[in-house]
Order: sequence, then structure tokens, then C-alpha cells
Amino acid sequence: MPSTLPSTECMLVVRTDFSDQGAWEAVRAAIGEPDEGGYLEDYMLGVEYVDDVTYRELPVEQVVGLLTDDYESSLLAVVDEATIRSPEMPIVLVDLNELNEEYGRTMRVVPAELPSIEVNVHIGNMDFFEFADNADEDGVFRGFPE
Repeated sequence: MPSTLPSTECMLVVRTDFSDQGAWEAVRAAIGEPDEGGYLEDYMLGVEYVDDVTYRELPVEQVVGLLTDDYESSLLAVVDEATIRSPEMPIVLVDLNELNEEYGRTMRVVPAELPSIEVNVHIGNMDFFEFADNADEDGVFRGFPE
């Protein structure tokens, strides 16, 4: 049985697929790419990567169950098999805001959009559902229509 996830103020990005080290490194690099809004510097202080084979192939629900009570972020990101195998690298994002009626709702998001979501949800500018409701038909949020 895997141990609980680290207690942190940061949003965790948990790796559950270990089939391709290069793809994992590409996901990490894509999350760290500068965004047009200039949020990168502030955002990068709010991410902690969990790269531990203990969490290999765990379903998202089980990963959520390993969070500690003092986990402060209202979001959790999971890099699973679908993330690793897709050229777009859509990461699973989970809403952990207990005040939301849809606690535990998930969507997929391309890495380039993750910083904007994290920042806007963290400062209370937007809610998770505003992004999830604007995901494409395949359930992946790629940004708001222009």
C-alpha cells in the first residue's frame, strides 16, 4: 500500500505512469514553459512533483485518498498513462475545494494551461468549474475560445 502524499502548500503533480521517462520529462518541461500572462515565476513556487514508483498505476481516486488532511491546494494533478501516451500530454486535474458542490470533479488539461488554472483558482479569481465547463468535447481544456 502506498504511503500518504507529501504535506505541502503547493499543488502536487503526481506521476502514476513510469513507462516513458522522456515523456515525463516533457510533461514537466511543458508545465514550466513561460505563459503570456507572466504567471510563471509565481506559479512555479506552487508546484511540487511526486516522482515515486510507489504510486505506479494508481487510479486518480486512490491518489486523492492518499492526500493528508493538511494538504492546502484545492487542486491535484495526476500524470497517468493517457498523459504519457498522448502527444498533447493532457494531465488529469482534480478539484479538491470542499466548498464546491462538485468536489472531486476531474478534467484533463494541456500542460500549457495548467499555470493559468492554478493561479486563477488559488487567488479566487475563477473556480474549477469555469475551466471544466469550457473543456472540449473530449474533456480536455485547451484554453478559452478567442
